[in-house]
Amino acid sequence: MSRITDTFEQLKSEKRKALIPFVTAGYPYPDITPALMAGMVEAGADVIELGVPFSDPSADGPVIQAAGDKALAAGIGLKQVLSMVREFRVKNQTTPVVLMGYANPIERYDQLHGASHSAGAQADSAFVRDAAAAGVDGVLVVDYPPEECQDFAARLKAQGMDLIFLLAPTSTDERMAQVAQLASGYVYYVSLKGVTGSGALDTSAVQAMLPRIRQHVKIPVGVGFGIRDAETAKAIGASADAVVIGSRILQLIGDKPHAQVVTVAMDFLRGIRRALDSLEG
Repeated sequence: MSRITDTFEQLKSEKRKALIPFVTAGYPYPDITPALMAGMVEAGADVIELGVPFSDPSADGPVIQAAGDKALAAGIGLKQVLSMVREFRVKNQTTPVVLMGYANPIERYDQLHGASHSAGAQADSAFVRDAAAAGVDGVLVVDYPPEECQDFAARLKAQGMDLIFLLAPTSTDERMAQVAQLASGYVYYVSLKGVTGSGALDTSAVQAMLPRIRQHVKIPVGVGFGIRDAETAKAIGASADAVVIGSRILQLIGDKPHAQVVTVAMDFLRGIRRALDSLEG
């Protein structure tokens, strides 16, 4: 059983919802991420999604794109991201960490570190090996569709890691069934048509969609894209198993001095945590 599954089982027994903050690794300062991860856990985060900077992020809106560009300019790549996870693990061996990103950095990492890799048939993956050794618990690769991920999912599972997939308002029943065959840990429902941080969140549409997803998917369902405050987090948490917040955190910390970044993120997440814990059962 993975750390992610353990965490959701524990939360279920406590009748609590998972709070999953997303931050871009190396943003807004290249050395801030391990301390920021620790602070978010202290403020009530249950799982951390760590964005791997990439130059062409198709699913990300302007806030996360800008954060990724700044991290890339500071020299942050997948190798550095894994180092950040290792540093976080020195003091925290329990909170799950999920890497969220795109195929290109993973495939490039394997090219550079001695393993050929594709979403289909592949040699032993240097990325899978090194991610497991660093303490990564799950991987969400936006542009790996389930029909091309069987081998990748198996290699992750063999190392105790989960493969997490996105579902969207446009996902068909067939697609949900495909995802259900491979997904583990949790699935991430994208609540909006569009990129991260876009549009207004329609909580009633999310609440209507979740029962349909659960007809196919038997693992926890997290919801993200468009959750910006305690009110929307609570509304989504009433029906979802987890609430994912990313763009708003990056907006809040992006222009802060180094010494204030962790405190600002913690203050924001404490408010979200209180809102989720105020839900009944």
